[in-house]
Amino acid sequence: MQTMSTVYIPEIHNKFTINKQSLDNDGLKRIAYNFIKEGEVYEQEVGDFLLDWLSEKDYIIVQTSGSTGKPKKIKVFKTHMINSAKATGKFFKAEEDTTALLCLPATYIAGKMMLVRAMVLGWKIDIIPPKTNPLDTIYKQYGFCAMVPLQLDNSLNRLHLIKKLIVGGGAVSEHLKELVQGVKTKVFETYGMTETVSHIAAKRINPKKKEKKDAHFFRALPNITLSIDERNCLIIRAPQLNTETIITNDVVELKTYKKFIWKGRFDNVVNSGGVKLHPEEIETKLQLLIGHRFFISSIPDNRLGDKLVLIVERDYDKIAYLSLQEAIHNVKTLNKFEVPKDIFFIPKFIETNNGKVQRALTLELIKSKTK
Repeated sequence: MQTMSTVYIPEIHNKFTINKQSLDNDGLKRIAYNFIKEGEVYEQEVGDFLLDWLSEKDYIIVQTSGSTGKPKKIKVFKTHMINSAKATGKFFKAEEDTTALLCLPATYIAGKMMLVRAMVLGWKIDIIPPKTNPLDTIYKQYGFCAMVPLQLDNSLNRLHLIKKLIVGGGAVSEHLKELVQGVKTKVFETYGMTETVSHIAAKRINPKKKEKKDAHFFRALPNITLSIDERNCLIIRAPQLNTETIITNDVVELKTYKKFIWKGRFDNVVNSGGVKLHPEEIETKLQLLIGHRFFISSIPDNRLGDKLVLIVERDYDKIAYLSLQEAIHNVKTLNKFEVPKDIFFIPKFIETNNGKVQRALTLELIKSKTK
């Protein structure tokens, strides 16, 4: 159980600015109240967090996204958030005077941590609405930004405005990785969760030629040690971010105590006829083939135990179904066990509030129709 003192007075870096305003603690309180009273919804969310940050409590309450389970509220200590911010600054070489853009909602840990990094490291941060095409009205260049994959997908033609971009909140598709090759922006996919105070590891997805050798490995940030359990699931020891050892359900291939390849979720593993299959690995092989959102899962089968299935977000069309079925059988990188035994089309996936696909609930819709 994590226990700390009950009074905490945060320090604001003297180089920190928000929307071009240089602010101390009192000034930050004033702008927070102004956001809450007169701002748009996203500004009100920023204001609420800033007041929470400036309070004497040594922690804040953060809600998890709910993508792998029921959303829940957890306590995150401010000292851990500060340590995370410093580790990010060191890892990405984004120290004081970095210009930063916040285009994520401040309701979740990713948006909150952008603000904490700015306040702790002395960044000059601008806040804009957290929409799917955040760079459409931006004409200034920024040193650092964080996005979800959908925002990156909608920002490709203006990506030159960002020098370093971290992408989290979901896996980056192979198609999207292809699209960012050769761009000047340094684009990093991150790995982390609310319990680890945002990301604990990252990998560049558009590396230079000399960096491509290890490009498929996530590298841990400073002061983080990695190991695996008997399931090959990642164990995270990050005492500066969480006093408890975190045992995840993420199956990985561990290269060193600092580097790993993510393979998929243990709770998504399909045991089909005694063969264990990782849906996320199969999805990677199919991403350039399917133009709609999709995922691999399984449904009960009397003969196999679990039958591997492909679920695509689109209206049913017989011609599209048959064409996709034929195309999948021609994918040379799939072994015979990885070929889905059936394909289901569903008009709309069930999502969390921040747009992540809820696989289990969506799958239940399929199961109810096949009974």
